[in-house]
Amino acid sequence: MVVPSLKLQDLIEEIRGAKTQAQEREVIQKECAHIRASFRDGDPVHRHRQLAKLLYVHMLGYPAHFGQMECLKLIASSRFTDKRVGYLGAMLLLDERHDAHLLITNSIKNDLSQGIQPVQGLALCTLSTMGSAEMCRDLAPEVEKLLLQPSPYVRKKAILTAVHMIRKVPELSSVFLPPCAQLLHERHHGILLGTITLITELCERSPAALRHFRKVQILRLLRILGRNHEESSETMNDLLAQVATNTDTSRNAGNAVLFETVLTIMDIRSAAGLRVLAVNILGRFLLNSDRNIRYVALTSLLRLVQSDHSAVQRHRPTVVECLRETDASLSRRALELSLALVNSSNVRAMMQELQAFLESCPPDLRADCASGILLAAERFAPTKRWHIDTILHVLTTAGTHVRDDAVANLTQLIGGAQELHAYSVRRLYNALAEDISQQPLVQVAAWCIGEYGDLLLAGNCEEIEPLQVDEEEVLALLEKVLQSHMSLPATRGYALTALMKLSTRLCGDNNRIRQVVSIYGSCLDVELQQRAVEYDTLFRKYDHMRAAILEKMPLVERDGPQADEEAKESKEAAQLSEAAPVPTEPQASQLLDLLDLLDGASGDVQHPPPLDPSPGGALIHLLDLPCVPPPPAPIPDLKVFEREGVQLNLSFIRPPENPALLLITVTATNFSEGDVTHFICQAAVPKAPLRLKLRLTYDHFHQSVQEIFEVNNLPVESWQ
Repeated sequence: MVVPSLKLQDLIEEIRGAKTQAQEREVIQKECAHIRASFRDGDPVHRHRQLAKLLYVHMLGYPAHFGQMECLKLIASSRFTDKRVGYLGAMLLLDERHDAHLLITNSIKNDLSQGIQPVQGLALCTLSTMGSAEMCRDLAPEVEKLLLQPSPYVRKKAILTAVHMIRKVPELSSVFLPPCAQLLHERHHGILLGTITLITELCERSPAALRHFRKVQILRLLRILGRNHEESSETMNDLLAQVATNTDTSRNAGNAVLFETVLTIMDIRSAAGLRVLAVNILGRFLLNSDRNIRYVALTSLLRLVQSDHSAVQRHRPTVVECLRETDASLSRRALELSLALVNSSNVRAMMQELQAFLESCPPDLRADCASGILLAAERFAPTKRWHIDTILHVLTTAGTHVRDDAVANLTQLIGGAQELHAYSVRRLYNALAEDISQQPLVQVAAWCIGEYGDLLLAGNCEEIEPLQVDEEEVLALLEKVLQSHMSLPATRGYALTALMKLSTRLCGDNNRIRQVVSIYGSCLDVELQQRAVEYDTLFRKYDHMRAAILEKMPLVERDGPQADEEAKESKEAAQLSEAAPVPTEPQASQLLDLLDLLDGASGDVQHPPPLDPSPGGALIHLLDLPCVPPPPAPIPDLKVFEREGVQLNLSFIRPPENPALLLITVTATNFSEGDVTHFICQAAVPKAPLRLKLRLTYDHFHQSVQEIFEVNNLPVESWQ
């Protein structure tokens, strides 16, 4: 006997009337028990009603897997009411992961051959939703026959099913290619739209189909037909120009047509004037009141900025205006495009706009904006002073959001600009006196004050307003940094080193500095404590060498366009060093004593064996410089992945300055005709030798691809 249960409408009302989640679960569990009992009793009359309730429960997120076999029974039924619910259940409960989906192949084949249009429509919808590759191969002939049926209702669904089949099994393209030419003559808009989608899929996956449809003049299809084909692109130029100039944009449909026209112009080998027209269309989109249209325009211009830079530059004022958008996605796109538009001719004006945006932009955009400004300034800076001012403004405005290498880059920039030392130290001192919360700014300021504190006190900088600073104010400011709860351990290290360096640059008594140094000898931070102890030992035991040890830092070499010039200077310095006198033995002994500052009294120090008397030998042994090793043997590249034209290669290199380090570069290449989007490559090193685990996710040919594989055949040279 079938256990009585609720009707679907009553079940919905009762679930919606539940006041708590626990009450909802109780209602659903109770009804699911009735549904299970009904399925066990095999009631054929009410089976479709029970499955309909189960599907509603499934849509609420509750388990409904026990209804899969009931879907098969309803699909096999001769009643339309049963088939309708059965096919709906198959679309919701079955997919390729369940073997049960193969059991409905025969039922779908029978329904497609019956000639009853509603039943054929149900079967086609189900096949296009959850049809696996095996089902597509088995049912392709039936779908091909329905493409030319007289009923537009069936033909439209058959076309969309064919699209799904081609995406699942690209080799079925030859099956659906012949009917497409006839379908293009249809007047039914739904059939035409579906046919264009089908032809697009065919052309993307089949070179034969691409050659076959070269002469078809339909806007969305032109993008594929003219890609990398000079003759077809030239034929399309006039047509695209007419569409671009004659389309009415008073309605959103016209904007959609124009956008498709722009994409087509940019993808084919179009004329230069036509590409400028496409960029101007996107520029007009930026003035549209619809935010979605403005976002599409910014995204498209960002794609074109590399290939059509001068054309996009004409719309720079409009792009900059978009920085003030309240919508976060729009302002982010405008920021990315603005940074891409910066060049040597507009860098001053663009930096003013970007710095103004940095002061008021949302917190989640500050890091990107600050990083972009620093990179653009490093690349296009007209003068060193302008470069320094720009970085200082970023550090003052958003110091906590800058890249990790900003401090090192600025100290290196200041160190290499000798004529700007006095200007830089005064600017940084003023900024530090106003705000000690921006840690990168505090670190650069402390470093600069320690290096060029004598220039700060001299007051001979004519480029800024006169500033009278005495020694006590400078020391008090650095002590304030040391004592601030906002200072990081690294910042305190900068400040402590600055105080130590000022002990050789100030004319007054060093007792105050010595007291501060001795206090931090018992600091809880180990690195800061070690630094303070070493400085205190330098005061107590090696005070006669303090001035030489705390001299100004030499300029560190950096990679960049000035590398050749710096290399020449280093050669000249090397030639001068050859003519320098040989250091005497006592001087070498004093330098070596620095290595044992913490080993106790100077009388107990054990000296190493006599040094090589060659010129500069003492310094070489002091720094323990190794002999130049032979260059490492080259490591062959390794191909680790290839699928449908997408290839992944690994290349290996050991830096000469650190042969123990292995740098692995992953290069992804797309040799296919389809675009690869949303590409993500993740790597992991398992706790086992000589293995690398990779995970790839990307979209290719309108399909989501995910691959997880292991590389266990790394070249021997990479680990020996």
